[in-house]
Amino acid sequence: MTAAERLKRLGLRPDRMRPARLWYGLRRPVYATPLYHLILSGRTPKRLAASPPDPWPGDPERGRAILAGEYDLAGESALAGESRRGRGDIWSRTGGAGAGLDALHGFAWLGDLRAVGTDDARRRARELVAGWIGRFGRWNAVAWRPDVLGRRVTAWLTHHDFFCASADDAFRARFFGSLARQARHLARATPSGDEGVRLLLAIKGIIYSGACLPGEAARLARGLRLLDRELNRQIRPDGGHHQRSPSVHLAVLRHLIDIRATLVAARQEAPGGLQTAIDRMVPMLRFFRHGDGGLALFNNTCEEETGLIDRVLFQADARGRPPSSAPHTGFERLTAGRTVVIAEVGAPSAPGIDDDNHAGTLSFEMSVGEERLVVNCGAYTGRDPKWRAVPRTTAAHSTVVVGDTNSSEILPDGTIGRRPDRVTCRRGESDGNIWIDASHDGYLEDLGVIHRRRLYLGADGDDFRGEDTLTGPGGQDFAVRFHLHPAVQVSPVQTGEAALLRLPGGAGWRFQASGGRLGVSEDVYLGVRGKIKRSEQIVVTGSIQGGEAVIKWAFRRIGRP
Repeated sequence: MTAAERLKRLGLRPDRMRPARLWYGLRRPVYATPLYHLILSGRTPKRLAASPPDPWPGDPERGRAILAGEYDLAGESALAGESRRGRGDIWSRTGGAGAGLDALHGFAWLGDLRAVGTDDARRRARELVAGWIGRFGRWNAVAWRPDVLGRRVTAWLTHHDFFCASADDAFRARFFGSLARQARHLARATPSGDEGVRLLLAIKGIIYSGACLPGEAARLARGLRLLDRELNRQIRPDGGHHQRSPSVHLAVLRHLIDIRATLVAARQEAPGGLQTAIDRMVPMLRFFRHGDGGLALFNNTCEEETGLIDRVLFQADARGRPPSSAPHTGFERLTAGRTVVIAEVGAPSAPGIDDDNHAGTLSFEMSVGEERLVVNCGAYTGRDPKWRAVPRTTAAHSTVVVGDTNSSEILPDGTIGRRPDRVTCRRGESDGNIWIDASHDGYLEDLGVIHRRRLYLGADGDDFRGEDTLTGPGGQDFAVRFHLHPAVQVSPVQTGEAALLRLPGGAGWRFQASGGRLGVSEDVYLGVRGKIKRSEQIVVTGSIQGGEAVIKWAFRRIGRP
């Protein structure tokens, strides 16, 4: 165990003890004072110097729900209260914390009201903005957190023409006064010690305010310097984002496209590093897609909307086929015939950016054409704390679990403690056949076990095989799990050595295994955001005997529809 991991087990986070985080923490009591609110006062703009484009159309159905007082926020639902026509005060119901509260204060849902396109929607947007200013116009720990503030500044500027351009002078004065104060605070508070996409959200708000508010060239220049630094740190050489989450990758690429479009609208030159990052990230987004167009379920990822992914790729306006290997991000993609296999062959992200990482090292997913066959469980986006850790466990992934233990330790604060110190992967190809040979030592420290996984995909895509080898002390129990998509029908063969699988389109596959007992059990699928679906899983169980266990398994197609 490293020194950093020992400190983390004691409840300390050396990765978060960065000067910027400490300095931000020391300043928080000052931010809450009336004097600081006065310090944020200054010149108030009366108009925008540029209007950011909005390439992402909102959802009119969600917009109509907001008009009725119902909010769908990051997979969580909230009610504005009971009153005529649902016009309750949502800002009086903002206790607690979490992604839903962040989304509420982020105001991206203004796009949903805009999609409704009615005067009623425009008035409701003004009411909600005015209500927020009245209750949260001064510093608040959640509402003014740099990443949330960056989201809100971006949303207010993007949708200004929708709800503010036709407003009366009193509303416009309050709006621009509040916007200017928030933008000043954001520039002062960033960086605050945040990492990854949260820091990029704050930087995006700085760039938007610098480009769209008159006389803020210096702020824009600072935002672009921060962006350039973070792109060099966060985008790995193979194009993957360093948080190793396909959903986060999609979100980051979308933010970069927004920044580029806003700079063009403001007639500002986009830095070369921004376009380079977009060009590198586009092939990796394609890398993470299955045949149905959705994303592979690694590290807090849901399938995401295929239409949104298509639109992001279109707006990116960048070419590039998906790579076969992403060694810096830690993934491999095997493609043959109509079969796609995506495997995670890397260690979790570094401390400080590992909150989204799962204990799924050496897990894989498999799709055939537009149908998913083998999956990971996905990501839970609701409020129930009992569910939050479930999809992050090794058992929620299509890989090997030893001793009912996670291959990476998930700490109470949601970060990763003990983790694989060494993850290896070799790839080979010949005559269209593809194989990878990978291993990790995530079980070595606690259980003394090394896991080696070899995968093989035949050239026609109809023969996918694997071999899991566990080397270590005898007596340790293991379970090799293959989570099946909810649409897959599974029927164990009476001999107990195989199972027949049927995809919705009619294709049949036969699964066989040796080296353990094969069984089928109930499962859950969290791949669709906000939903929990019943599914099934194949589990091969046994124990290590004589210092080694070898489990061989195969998926073979048995007919065509």
